[in-house]
Amino acid sequence: MIGYAVCGSFCTHKKSLEVLEYLSEKYDVLPIISEISATTDTRFGTADSLLRRSESITGRSPILTVKDAEPLGPATPLELLVIAPCTGNTLAKIARGITDTAVTMAAKAHLRANRPLLIALASNDAMSGNLGSIGLMLNRKNVYFAPMRQDDPEKKPHSLVAEFDMIPKCIDSAFKGEQVRPLFL
Repeated sequence: MIGYAVCGSFCTHKKSLEVLEYLSEKYDVLPIISEISATTDTRFGTADSLLRRSESITGRSPILTVKDAEPLGPATPLELLVIAPCTGNTLAKIARGITDTAVTMAAKAHLRANRPLLIALASNDAMSGNLGSIGLMLNRKNVYFAPMRQDDPEKKPHSLVAEFDMIPKCIDSAFKGEQVRPLFL
């Protein structure tokens, strides 16, 4: 079983759910939804729709709390954990060992079991406030990134967004212990 966590980069949820559909055809997938995504309606969709769709796609109720995410290390090990999208906020917390959401707890529990974590970043400050977090995570064992690109270099010069379509390839590589290159497109 693999875990598939969704954070609050709401504009990327549609792409993320498309990837979740694809992965659910190939793997048994456990959805994990950040508290902010599970409770916030935006112009990109409702929280209820995200929860219902993730459950419909995977056939599993999503994990929504720190308490429910904690067993994902030793008690309920996942083969791999994907965070797509992973916000800059979540990335910074994981990089510094902060576990105050379902997603950060899932990542902490998963990494202590020495299994691969794949991060599909979506952050407006990736090349400014979160550049250090990217560097910290690139140096961590069993942590991999989906290749990233600037989504709007003119209006959002510090923003990076993962290539969601590459997540399946990145999963295959992470299982082999390899980072897909180039990392920045």
